Amino acid sequence: MINVNLLKQICELPGAPGFEKKIRDFVVGEVRDLVDEISVDNLGNVIAIKRGKRNPENKRVMVAAHMDEIGFIVTHIDENGFLRFHPLGGFDPKTLTAQRVIIHGKKDLIGVMGSKPIHVMTQEEKTKLPKLTDYFIDLGMDKSEVAQWVQVGDPITRERELVEMGNCVNCKSIDNRIAVFILLETLRELKSPAFDVYATFTVQEEVGIRGAQVSAHQIDPDFGIALDTTIAFDLPGAAAHEKITELGKGTAIKIMDSSAICDYRMVNFMKETASKNNITYQTEILTAGGTDTAGVQRMGKQGAIAGAISIPTRHLHQVIEMANKADVAASIQLLKACLEEIDAFDWKP
Repeated sequence: MINVNLLKQICELPGAPGFEKKIRDFVVGEVRDLVDEISVDNLGNVIAIKRGKRNPENKRVMVAAHMDEIGFIVTHIDENGFLRFHPLGGFDPKTLTAQRVIIHGKKDLIGVMGSKPIHVMTQEEKTKLPKLTDYFIDLGMDKSEVAQWVQVGDPITRERELVEMGNCVNCKSIDNRIAVFILLETLRELKSPAFDVYATFTVQEEVGIRGAQVSAHQIDPDFGIALDTTIAFDLPGAAAHEKITELGKGTAIKIMDSSAICDYRMVNFMKETASKNNITYQTEILTAGGTDTAGVQRMGKQGAIAGAISIPTRHLHQVIEMANKADVAASIQLLKACLEEIDAFDWKP
């Protein structure tokens, strides 16, 4: 159904915000033969252009998928070789317990997230929710050995391989490597885009959609489509109105998130395109959390008619993020159909 081996490579590569080089190099290698032009801007965004077939007015469609993953940065090495860190992106502190991480210093080193053992906690400490500052990273080395390889400012990513579970894939960094995968696979299948497609693999989304803002300013798109994960809260105890999306119910067409209200024309276009092509979809309203949609929509000279294709994902911002392979395949189908049929829709306000 989907190329799981390629997805595994994409998800397992490191790329904390501001340190996307390894995943960027991989993307450049994959996309080079799929497009007409490719460039990397000063911030590190990859902009790959596939020229349109029916485009006398030189219309531009920007499709954005961010390459970065939530991670950390080393802020201190103490006298015993333990590391303190600062998060790059949003973390629920309790998800750090008992996790392995990779410190990307002069060489990659495995560390573990440590905290005070429960055996020596006070009763009050046992009842409190953990804080990020409760954790440190243990490399199993003394300070002199750590100092040979690690320095303040080195990035840290989470260590977890991709596995298949039923009809799902599970890994760290499904957010947003699944969208990187979808954009690459769409470009592989896309033979006749209507307008010029600016496939943009952005940086630093997790710390404030910074890459999308820069690239949208440069591209100045007429239309924008962001690709990102969204919450699938289809779990025990969730009320129907809390689910946002559900796994296995198809790709999701974004209506809004906390940073963008999608253009009603783009929402209608995506719905019509999905129905016309028998693509299973659901709608998404995400009241907390933003995506590259906002940067794509706002940062061109006149703004863009923008929306987003969202991939339902359970357990977001954990190392056990889970997406359904059928939903991923539907996302590829919808993006491809939208890029091929965008010239046939009535875009008048």
